Amino acid sequence: MSEFSHYDSNATSVMVDVSGKGITSRIARAEAAVSMQRETIEAIENKLLPKGDPFEVARVAGILAAKKTSELIPMCHPLLLNYVDLQIKIDRDNCKIRINSEIRLDGKTGAEMEALTAVSVAALTIYDMCKAVDKSMVIEQCRLIEKRGGKSDFILK
Repeated sequence: MSEFSHYDSNATSVMVDVSGKGITSRIARAEAAVSMQRETIEAIENKLLPKGDPFEVARVAGILAAKKTSELIPMCHPLLLNYVDLQIKIDRDNCKIRINSEIRLDGKTGAEMEALTAVSVAALTIYDMCKAVDKSMVIEQCRLIEKRGGKSDFILK
């Protein structure tokens, strides 16, 4: 199993050793969406949700989640994040809340999992904040859209 980076020669899972890697600037962006009923979008816009403003709570939850990614995903390295940003917007035409994250750091390993964790937890928070008025919401389209720095770059086209 030595061809897999997270297994040793005994097929035991291990954290990848990054001690020999150089420090590089890294950026990752991810997105997610929460689809919901039109009435729920209107309740958000008119500040009528019983739990308050879902966007600010979700933004802070996403930032905190990015900072705790290594505590949630077993093989992730703890990283010193330079910047975490979450943008949350209403897409009225499609009855969705769109969530985008951007993570920046200088380190030996990436920021992808932090970006994905940020949007995932922000989406879960939107769900939690709106569930009293809409039980049919769906969290969807959680994906990495850009990664720069390290061995390879990726930009979703």
